[in-house]
This record gives sequence, C-alpha cells and structure tokens, in this order.
Amino acid sequence: MSSTSHSIAPPSRSPSLLDRWRAFRNRCIADPRFQRGSALFPLTRRIALGNARALFDVTAGFVYSQILFACVKLDLFRRVGHEVLTLEEIAGRIGLSGEATERLVRAAATLRLMERRDDGRWGLGDLGAAMLGAPGVAEMVDHHAALYDDLKDPVALLKNRGGQVGAFWRYSRNEAAGELTPEKVADYSALMAASQATFVEDVLAAHPFGDHARIVDIGGGEGQFVRALAKRFAELRLAVFDLPGVAALARERFAADGVGDRAEAIGGDFFADPIPEADLHTLIRVCFDHDDGPCLKLLTRIREATPPGGALLVAETMAGTPGAEPVGDAYFGFYLLAMGSGRPRTAEELSNLLKQAGFSHVREARTARPMLVRMLVARP
Repeated sequence: MSSTSHSIAPPSRSPSLLDRWRAFRNRCIADPRFQRGSALFPLTRRIALGNARALFDVTAGFVYSQILFACVKLDLFRRVGHEVLTLEEIAGRIGLSGEATERLVRAAATLRLMERRDDGRWGLGDLGAAMLGAPGVAEMVDHHAALYDDLKDPVALLKNRGGQVGAFWRYSRNEAAGELTPEKVADYSALMAASQATFVEDVLAAHPFGDHARIVDIGGGEGQFVRALAKRFAELRLAVFDLPGVAALARERFAADGVGDRAEAIGGDFFADPIPEADLHTLIRVCFDHDDGPCLKLLTRIREATPPGGALLVAETMAGTPGAEPVGDAYFGFYLLAMGSGRPRTAEELSNLLKQAGFSHVREARTARPMLVRMLVARP
C-alpha cells in the first residue's frame, strides 16, 4: 500500500436523480439573474441571503482568524476576565490606542468574542469566555502563525507537501526522530499537552478504563492522558510509550504528580521497537498524524502485541462528523498537509485500517463532543 493512498470510489456511469437535481440547482445559482430574483422573492429571500452570508464568511475567514489571533497576542480575554470595562480601561490593559482598541473590540464582538453591555461598557462574549476555560486553544491559535505562513500560497503547499508546521512537529517524516533530545521535543510536547486537556476529559468519560489492569498510551507525549488516568484510577498500572526524548519529559511529569511508582515512561520508536505489553493500548490523536502505510504498520504492530481479551482504543478528531465536516477535511486536512504527514479519516476509514491490521471487532464508543473527539475500540 502506498503511504499516501486511500480508497476513492469510482464515479457511477449515470448520474443519480439527486445528482441531476444538484446539477440543475448549481446552474440556477450560478446565474446572476436567478441570484437577484431569489434575494427579492419572499419565499427564497432568507435562503439566498443566508447563502450570500455563508460565502462571505468563507471569503473573510482569514480575517476572522487574524482578529482572534490579535486578541490572543494581546492577552485580551485574560486581561478583561469577568469584568465589564470601558474602552478606555481595555485600551490601558492591552496597550493599544483608543481608536485601535475600539476597532478590535467591535470586530471581536461580531465574532462573539466580546460583547457590548446595556450600559455601553464591554465584557467577554460567550466565545471569549470559553477561551478563558480552554487555555490550550489560545496556545494553538498562537502556534497558528506558522500555519498561516504556510497557507500564504495554498496551491504551492498542495504541490509541495510540508512547511513550517512540519518543522515544528519534529518527529514528522523524520527517520532520526528517535535521536531527538528532550530540549528539541520540548516545544511541541508542551503544545500537545496543553491542547489535550478537554480532549482527554471526553475520552475518560467514554470508556470503562477501570476494567483494565495495564494501559499503555502509545505516542502519548508528556503523559497528559496517563496522568489523568492515574488521578482517577489508583489501581491501574500505566505507561506512556514515546520517543526517548519525549519519554524523559513524561518521566519528570509523573514524578512531579507523585505517580512515578505506577506510571512509567518507556522510550522507543513505535515503528521499530517492541510495543510494551498491556491489556489496553491507546492511541490518542496519533493515527491522523500518519499516512495510510505507516498508520497500518503501527496498527498491525499493536495488534501483534494485543493479548487475547485485550483491546486497542483509538481517539481523535475524525472527518465526516455530522455537523462538523469542516473540522476534519478542511481544517485538519490542510493542517496535516502543512505538517507533511497524515490525513483526517472517517470512522469507517479508520475501522477498515484496523480490520486490515487484524482486529476482528471494531465499534465506536459514544463521546460527549463528537466534533472534538470520536473513539473506536478494536478487539482481536
């Protein structure tokens, strides 16, 4: 199997009734006269205006993301906090002129990041308040400076996979990844840990981890997931298996949390070194970092290390999630393109890879926020 291959359904010989309708619809929508008429006709006006707004949002999306980026760089959300302030007070806290502050705050309000109160002062909007409770999101937004730079020429990126994002995630497409020192993996390991907090909570709530004896989190970074397990299940024997430099950082975290006696950090390359024994192996946001060939190789190696009655749990953001389709194929599709490795997969595509690797039974476990995390449990 090619490292970048995946199945593409062949086109049918004759279009379906639905596809014929779609072709007719698109011919109509592409006609400027139809667009104007739809915007004026009462029964279609709301749809026409909604489509126009949606198209504008796609066009202006980069501007919206840069407004959020400015808020994060200026630490606006933390500096405002739960207070209600005048523009002058906000300006003093973020170090901008009154005019620049008003421009930023009014723009942020249209994105629900800020909100004008009835007395004319300003506080956080609902999305701004959500940023306070998810510091990992702010770190990802700050990190996106590299992604934005890679996307300056998206066509060039499509033709030549990989960019600054790939240089940040140093293990990506790096045959010598096992030689990376703790200092060289510290930046991406810290970001990975910060961005996992909410994700980990949803995973913990979706599976009976207490039913297992030993759990090994493969590619688990600094041990964010293992540390969360250790706090909830005192009887579990736990381990994280990652590159030696990353494992060294995890070992420090376990010692600081006081769980070093039952949580170990094992250094190694999961493509080459033996997979540690466990009755449950976990892959938390790992599969979509790798193309199909390496991913299948990893899943096959885990299957060979899975004892009778054991299981593998795969949790990540997946493509094709109803109501959150852009998260998979749009955001992660291009983020991983810039990274130079991996692709978002649907639950069905991941299930097929697991079955090719030798797992006989694959089921999806229900999670609280499928847009953020979906989870498959595979057994021999």
